[in-house]
Amino acid sequence: MILLLATIALAWLLAAGAAPETFTGVITDTMCGAKHGMLKGQPDDQCIKTCVKGPYGYALFDGKNVLKLSDQKHSAKYAAHRVKVTGVYNASTKTIKVTSIEPAGEAH
Repeated sequence: MILLLATIALAWLLAAGAAPETFTGVITDTMCGAKHGMLKGQPDDQCIKTCVKGPYGYALFDGKNVLKLSDQKHSAKYAAHRVKVTGVYNASTKTIKVTSIEPAGEAH
């Protein structure tokens, strides 16, 4: 029991001291991820905004992974845009605790 508590405490301390990283990708939603098509004929940003009205949230698609974002308010204005997200990544929840979001320019 003591070993378990010590392991949990160590994991918490390591997570609390994790340094922020920068991730680049496109703001999407946790339902559609990389491919939008729920609303045929509608632009991706409209699909994303519709999906997040339900149980889904804003996320970052980095080209391989869909990473949930803790900051849903500021993510909204970047729907379907390429951004740089700075924050601490939690691998167990696949969530970035967002420190900042800024435009990264469009990919060519």
